Amino acid sequence: MDTSLKDILEPIQTAARSFGAEIASPWFYLQFGIILAAAGIAYAADTAIHARIRTDSLAMRWPLPFRHFLRVMVASASTAVFTVLMIISRIVMWHATWPSRSYLIAVSAKLALAWLVIRLVTSVIDNAFIVKLVSIAAWVVAALSIVGQLGWAADTLDSVAIVVGGLRLTPLLLIKAGAVLIVALWLTNIASNFAESRIYRATDLTPSIQVLLVKIIRIGLMVVAIAIALDAVGINLQALAVFTGAAGVGIGLGLQKIVANFISGLILLVDKSVKPGDLVTIGDSQGRISTMKTRYISVAAGDGREFLIPNEDLVTQKVTNWTYTDKNTLVKIAFSTNYDANPRQVCKLAIETAGAHPRATKGKPPNCILTEFTETGMKFSLTFWIADPDGMDNVKSDVMLSLWDAFKQEGIKVPYPVRELRVRGGALPVETIIDASS
Repeated sequence: MDTSLKDILEPIQTAARSFGAEIASPWFYLQFGIILAAAGIAYAADTAIHARIRTDSLAMRWPLPFRHFLRVMVASASTAVFTVLMIISRIVMWHATWPSRSYLIAVSAKLALAWLVIRLVTSVIDNAFIVKLVSIAAWVVAALSIVGQLGWAADTLDSVAIVVGGLRLTPLLLIKAGAVLIVALWLTNIASNFAESRIYRATDLTPSIQVLLVKIIRIGLMVVAIAIALDAVGINLQALAVFTGAAGVGIGLGLQKIVANFISGLILLVDKSVKPGDLVTIGDSQGRISTMKTRYISVAAGDGREFLIPNEDLVTQKVTNWTYTDKNTLVKIAFSTNYDANPRQVCKLAIETAGAHPRATKGKPPNCILTEFTETGMKFSLTFWIADPDGMDNVKSDVMLSLWDAFKQEGIKVPYPVRELRVRGGALPVETIIDASS
């Protein structure tokens, strides 16, 4: 038999023989009975605890970490009670008889305690996939540690290696790096969320500076977390030069847009040309900027739609920012009347109508001018200011409807195209009349 295969099978065979000897012992059935009785007591205690204690109002005046710990313990009351009973049983049998005669109880106590620890750790993680990954990994480590095979498993995973650019990669190293990286990124997320809440509460910072600071803090903490995680598992950062070069080639070949959008996002945050809350027009899209991300900005159109526009487009294309330096907006309305109307009276009515609108700026009076004499009538241009561009189309509609009512009351008519057909030399042929009527 191959030596490596023999080394792998020998611990398994030893564990199987130990388990067979344990089952053949009468102490096994005594331990099994104690475990069943403890499980029944734990189930009854869990029912009584949940019937008398409400977790939503539990320890409201306590600090958040202690309150969270207590709520997790109450939610896992059956496991907690079972763990306590197993520990007590283990201590009693340890002093009453040989330690080996309470081995099954010790395993049960360790598994229950591992379950409580896993439940407590995963309760602060929001991602369902990470919760499952952490739970499975923790259970595997706990099971191997309980049966005494954790060292053997670690040696086995470390025996298979691939050397890349002076870096020795093993399954054990990758597992350690992944675990440490997950913990580091989780702590980084907590720290960045805390810093973000503090920054957004600062009233003396503009929205652009707030977003910029949040992004810098998140990126900086993430880089530090990755560096600490790699250094903690013994990976020399200089050995990652091969991967850094590959990343550079990838950026040069297919990630130009991602990098361009990232750099453009930082430029937008620094130059403050656009910021959250601005009303912008970009091509055919118009709305208020709701959020600014690393790759794109979100523009809320006001009708339920949100346009996700890449940051690069805001740097390279024409952007109309209605609120860049001043929110005051000039509203323009073009209309026409026939030649029977008095143009001075028309301008006066238009100015009075626009000035009467509640959103018209009182400090800047409206203005109306005659712009052109055309074949159909006279053309006018009415302009007035409003304090905010939001709902500008609604304001225009209100003023035009009020202007229509004023024209009707004064007998002023709006021209419309009129076509006259004059026939010379007698009546039209019958066929032409029939064709025209059809």
